[in-house]
Amino acid sequence: MSDQLAQSRTRFAGGRRILDSTLLRLVAATAVGALTGLVLFSLTQVTNRSLFVITGAVAGAMAVLVVQWYQRTARLTEVKVSVPQLSELTFAVNNDSRQVAWQMFVETVTRVSTQPLASDEGVVREALTSMYGLFSTTRETLKTARPSAPVPGGQTVEYLAITMLNRELRPFLSQWHPRLREFEQAHPDGPESDWADNAACRAELQRVQRDIHAYAVGFARLAGVREAESMIGQVPAPRAPDDRSERSASPSADSNRRPR
Repeated sequence: MSDQLAQSRTRFAGGRRILDSTLLRLVAATAVGALTGLVLFSLTQVTNRSLFVITGAVAGAMAVLVVQWYQRTARLTEVKVSVPQLSELTFAVNNDSRQVAWQMFVETVTRVSTQPLASDEGVVREALTSMYGLFSTTRETLKTARPSAPVPGGQTVEYLAITMLNRELRPFLSQWHPRLREFEQAHPDGPESDWADNAACRAELQRVQRDIHAYAVGFARLAGVREAESMIGQVPAPRAPDDRSERSASPSADSNRRPR
């Protein structure tokens, strides 16, 4: 309940900020336009004062709307991104969409979605919870952000985020979350290692990680992040479900590492 309340507050606050900003600009532009009309009246000594005030106010309001449109559509930069299962796409980004891309980059690289989870590490339940958290956060980020202006021949950052949700996260979660929950309900005190699909789920998780790794690199390119690969790290190649080989011992390995 608290998570739903927090999400509702976030959506409300985001919409309120956008509305307040637009209203403030409209009021300021109207006032400037009205004063401009009065100045013109003084200079020309035209008797119809109301006409000048109204004309100036309308001109000011139109000016702020034009400026907002320009800020959303102008100064666009074309960026090419390779998306898993799709060909290379061209994206058109401005300052607003770069901010959204940066938020998405941070979310993807700080979760288990791109960080390795070896066969003898972590807990699958926590990994699935983290992936579901990425799904929810991505959806809320897109809801509260201002939609990017459509540009002929170019995709938007929203397209990349929604593609990640529908092609990667949703199929994975819809398949493995119910199966793990069924095992947990049938064996409330049993260790997760007794789950017959444990190895298969981890192998599929690694495959999804590699795809989301590519999305994270795409978000980084859209946000203008340099050396994104070194920040994200490398995701290991997926193992087959029946691969029971032991992981090589390493002094720096932390067998108790748990995903967020």
